[in-house]
Amino acid sequence: MNLKKQAALQAVKYVHSGQRIGLGSGSTVSYFIKALGDLVKSGDLVDIQAVSTSDETSIQAQDSGIPLVDLDHSGNLDITVDGADEIDHNLNLVKGLGKALLREKIVAAHSNEFVIIADESKLVSQLGDSVPLPIEVVKFGIDAQEKWLQNLGCVAEIWRSEDGSMLLSDNGNPFIRCWFKDGIKDPSTLDKIIKSRVGIIEHGLFLGMATRVIVANMTEVVELTI
Repeated sequence: MNLKKQAALQAVKYVHSGQRIGLGSGSTVSYFIKALGDLVKSGDLVDIQAVSTSDETSIQAQDSGIPLVDLDHSGNLDITVDGADEIDHNLNLVKGLGKALLREKIVAAHSNEFVIIADESKLVSQLGDSVPLPIEVVKFGIDAQEKWLQNLGCVAEIWRSEDGSMLLSDNGNPFIRCWFKDGIKDPSTLDKIIKSRVGIIEHGLFLGMATRVIVANMTEVVELTI
């Protein structure tokens, strides 16, 4: 059973004609975009506009026949559907290992509903238990930022490709990944500390943003809300 696809198909039920939709990034969202495009092509969904969070998503949306607009011209979005790397019991998230966290967070912040789709492997008791926290930074002083982040109780390293070059976001910025050995004990405090650091653009903690989480397991699709 394709759990990602099952979660994505459930999320499509929350999309209606005439809406402005935010499209997240990643493998789970790709199933959502495909299903959304099928509804547009069949005429079951009309007069929709979508805002993309990554170049890759834009390409798939265009190929699927979904009309795209810039966030500057769309106004507030009715709903954004995205994936997550981790989800805790408070519906707080770690996102960004697809290298699109900044645009994802901007689009989510302009959405009336922020729906997360995932398979059950993304559920954790504590953020940072299974994946690193990605942080988008400016290139200038990146080594200094890496050293500063080490003081937060994590192992921090510049995110590099196999050839040793820095991986860049669609915005042209590099990333630092932070591994917390014992997980992130206090996400809210960590959020404030990182955001206060000059030169750090954004981090992958999405706290208090998700309005609904749709999780597929081997027997059912579960919807979680606060």
